[in-house]
Amino acid sequence: MRNTARFPVEGANSLWHVYKTVPFWKVVKNFIVIELARYTPFLGMKSWLYRTFLRMKVGEQTSFALMVMLDVMFPEKISVGTNTVIGYNTTILAHEYLIKEYRLGAVEIGSEVMIGANSTILPGVTIGDGAIVSAGTVVHKDVLPGTFVGGNPMRIIYTKEELTQRRANDPIYQQQ
Repeated sequence: MRNTARFPVEGANSLWHVYKTVPFWKVVKNFIVIELARYTPFLGMKSWLYRTFLRMKVGEQTSFALMVMLDVMFPEKISVGTNTVIGYNTTILAHEYLIKEYRLGAVEIGSEVMIGANSTILPGVTIGDGAIVSAGTVVHKDVLPGTFVGGNPMRIIYTKEELTQRRANDPIYQQQ
């Protein structure tokens, strides 16, 4: 199960309660910053925008590709380590509004992580250092360090130990 806090609501579905959970002007500001960053090709500028205006923790040399969509309501709940690549059109969510409740959960992405294009990362997920997430994956649970995952539903393609063994037999890695 993902690590999320649950907040029940009465009456209409939880999305009707959105501005009781997050200030309207915060969402407007976040939306403008995220949209500006989505289209800029300047990696350093994106990280600076995220750190400065969204209060995200973003490590040095981390790269957000074009069209990455961050959680517009709670981006401060997202942290990304150093030298990580977030692929084109990836969505990272820290909230989910359901019928009878809404849920919030921090998303922690480690260092040296590769997230493929068009992936979706759900709230309350931790992706360990050195993990690889294949393109188009829905990350609905934690990913252990060094693990290669993919698909929908997400499954382990190979573990850190299997990756180490593959690299030991790969001539490209033996040259280094």
